[in-house]
Amino acid sequence: MGFVGHWGAWTVRGLVGFAVIFVTFASLKNGAALAEISKRAEPLPVSFGFMAAHLLAMAAFGALSWALYGNHLAAFSTPLSGPLWLVTGLCGIAFAAFSLIPFTVWLRLLRETGWLWAGALVAVVAACLVGAYSRSLWAPTIGLTFGLTKAFLSLFVSGISADPVRMTLGTAKFTVEIAPECSGFEGAGLVLAFGVLWLWLFRRECRFPQALILLPAGVVTVFLLNAVRITGLILIGNAGAQQVASEGFHSQAGWMAFNAVALGFSVAATRVPWLNTSKQPAPPIALTASENPTATYLLPFVCILFVGMLTTAVSGGFEWLYPIRFLAAAAVFWIWRKRYRALDWSFGWFGPAIGILVFALWIAADTLLTAPASDAMPHALTDSSAPIRITWIVFRILAAVLTVPIAEELAFRAYLIRRVISADFEALPLRAFTWLGLGISSLAFGFLHGGLWFAGILAGLLYAWALIRRGRIGEAVIAHSTTNALLACYVLIFHKWHLWS
Repeated sequence: MGFVGHWGAWTVRGLVGFAVIFVTFASLKNGAALAEISKRAEPLPVSFGFMAAHLLAMAAFGALSWALYGNHLAAFSTPLSGPLWLVTGLCGIAFAAFSLIPFTVWLRLLRETGWLWAGALVAVVAACLVGAYSRSLWAPTIGLTFGLTKAFLSLFVSGISADPVRMTLGTAKFTVEIAPECSGFEGAGLVLAFGVLWLWLFRRECRFPQALILLPAGVVTVFLLNAVRITGLILIGNAGAQQVASEGFHSQAGWMAFNAVALGFSVAATRVPWLNTSKQPAPPIALTASENPTATYLLPFVCILFVGMLTTAVSGGFEWLYPIRFLAAAAVFWIWRKRYRALDWSFGWFGPAIGILVFALWIAADTLLTAPASDAMPHALTDSSAPIRITWIVFRILAAVLTVPIAEELAFRAYLIRRVISADFEALPLRAFTWLGLGISSLAFGFLHGGLWFAGILAGLLYAWALIRRGRIGEAVIAHSTTNALLACYVLIFHKWHLWS
């Protein structure tokens, strides 16, 4: 029981992590062998016996999970509940695997990949152990963050109120509590993970061991920026903008710091000769769409995200500056309008039909999965004058129907699906796709939509279908635009304002 309580969730994370690591490195190192195994396994029928066993095992696993994690243990009073929970879960996975692919094929997969399974297992176990016990580092980390923030704050204000026992820090006007989650430890972990991944992917271009200095440099930088973030939070609140400090700035400043450090890491790794193996200076960064085709597809979406991060950071409880997102994206489209004219923006009946289908799925998912406490119009809008309220709503609709669908379809469908296939993605037609690229783009699009991530994944798949069917970006854009237009009507008519949150 103690194992389930402490390590149950980590076991699930470990299983997922093992699968991701094994498949990734097996594809990189044994791609030809995997393709041959896949070709042989494709015509084999599904084993309905193993599938039935899988369903029974997962039913038992679900019942035990309900008992153990839902405080219903009286229904399963046996002391074997913990071990049974683990066994039924593992059996459910194994039976599903054997129902789709025979045991002999799995053995061949292990032979072809050698000891990769052992390496992946060791890596996952180590990661889970580090993750589980990393919380013990929060106490000393938060103390260091408290001291740094106090030192930074003393440079700007006097009469600081500091309580190292309760971890409260501030001024007479505004005080914050530095929680363990705000110690900077998680930000340092994100930068470390980003840096390791970068150095691995671009190991041929990096000069080792010099490039390894970027890892501690990035961790230290983001840790210091976290203290700067908390200092800025207190100063903004002390200046009188307490709602902006506690809601907008607090939620966005950490991600802004991480993005800044990640960008600095990337630039240093590619443009500092001491860290890069290139003997010639790096060419100037392409700023125009004609020189950098990737920018054509990604810059509008990145622009919306960046401007949204800034406008949210300076907002209180309501993002009054949302229209700037629309204006920024529209400016990008206008500046590079000649480049975008080369794409096929035509569409037929299929795109709007897909848009209507996605709208229906979205409303169904929202009805089943969310139960908002209040769907009323935000007080900031109701308390404002009619011209201001109407202007904000108009820009919100324009962004939802015009700039957002174009930017997201360019990034997720027109770019990402083909980029997974080839670095020279523009040489491929828009109808080109692989199941891996389709899955990655749809997952990324789904997770962008928070709690409705599953509906987002389905929407991504359907929009991709609209694109691939005829190879016209206009088909996917009109589908996305139709969905958003219907959602806008649904929000305004039925007062479902949580859908615009």
